[in-house]
Formats: sequence, C-alpha cells, structure tokens
Amino acid sequence: SWYAGSNKMFFILTTIFFIFGLIIGSFLNVVILRFNTQSLGGHSGCTSCNRQLTWHELIPLLSFFILGRRCLNCKNKISIQYPLVEFFTGIIFLSLFLKFQDLFFSNQSVFFITYIYYAILFSILIVISVYDLKHKIIPDKLSFIFGIITFIGLFFFHNTVALSRDFIFQPHFPNYLGFLSGLVISLHFGLFWLLSGGRLMGLGDAKLAIGLGWFLGWPMIFSGTVFAFWSGAIIGILGILI
Repeated sequence: SWYAGSNKMFFILTTIFFIFGLIIGSFLNVVILRFNTQSLGGHSGCTSCNRQLTWHELIPLLSFFILGRRCLNCKNKISIQYPLVEFFTGIIFLSLFLKFQDLFFSNQSVFFITYIYYAILFSILIVISVYDLKHKIIPDKLSFIFGIITFIGLFFFHNTVALSRDFIFQPHFPNYLGFLSGLVISLHFGLFWLLSGGRLMGLGDAKLAIGLGWFLGWPMIFSGTVFAFWSGAIIGILGILI
C-alpha cells in the first residue's frame, strides 16, 4: 500500500513539474517573439491578424492541436515553434526535478533554491537558442544576464564532478579553476572568431561561452564544448542536405 502510494505521489509530482515547464515555455515564446521589439506585457494576439487570443487559445501545447494548427480568425498557420518550445521546456523542468528529487524529499528549501536557479538558467538558454535560430544572432543582453547569474552561482553551487554534492546549493568560495573556466573557454571561442575573421564563428558565441564555462565548471566545460561542436556539425550537415 505504501509503495503504491509513493508511486502515485511521484507521478503527481512529475506531472506538476512538467505542466509548470509548459507554462513557463509559453511565456518564453512571448519573450522570444517580443524581445528587442516591444514590451513583454499586454495581451497575446495572432501574429498575422493581431486578434487578441482567448483563454482556450492559450493553453500550453494543447491549443496548438485543438485549433488544428491555425488561427481561428485568419486561418494562417501557427508556427511549430510554440509547441516545441513549450514541450522541451516541460521536459527540461521535469528533468531538473528528476535530477534533484532526493533533495525534494530530504531538504525542500535547498531543493527549491537549486531548482529555481537551474530553471532560470535553462530558460535563458532556451530563449537564446530559439532567438539565434530565428535571427542568427545571440543578444548581448541575454549573454550578459546569463553570465552574471552563473558568476554569482560560482559562490553558491558546486559545479564539479569531483564533489559528491555537484550542482547543489552550498555556499562556498570557488577555487581558481572555477573562475578560469568561463574565461578560458571564451578565449577559445574568441580565437575562432578572430582567426577566421568571423567566418567560422560569431563573437556572440565567445560572449555566451563565459557564462557557459561558469555554469558547467572545470573540466566539464570541455566535454560540453566537444558535444556542442559535434552536435552542431551534425545539425548543420542535415540542414544543408535538407
């Protein structure tokens, strides 16, 4: 009976965190759409006919399919970006809960501090990724915010696999490798930009790399860089073929 009850509670919690991610993903779509163009406040509307959307047209993920992927008024297609951003944000928020679930049941205050910190960082990265795909540019403002948050995080979150409490909230003074991780990897990206005259890589990648280095820490930033280059190459080749 206890085992069945615990499974039911775990299912409810995973559902809650996934739905929470869907809701945040819906907001991130607004940020991506309106960033550097208009205020983030105000009502949501169709990007084609500007009609204000009703509540049942704003249900994360579901509305896209309920509406048949088209605006009720002008019948123009709704971008696939909206459900994809909502879905992947939901998956990431759920994954964060699964990673730190032991903390949830043992120390909820530490769990929520840890969860909120990483949820904010991943939200910024989602906005940067989709905005870059749409406009082929990484906004300096977002890289700066990301860098500031990750720098502050150096003093509160251990980001090294050498420690048993990796990535968990625990105030401390970081070692010199923690400070250097962002600067070293940013220099690496900056050299690509400089030596190629901007043809191989934009300077925006070097700016973002500072925060990514502080986020992943030493030596995981190198594994992250290798993974990023290989995955980027695969996606780029597929894009060329398509």
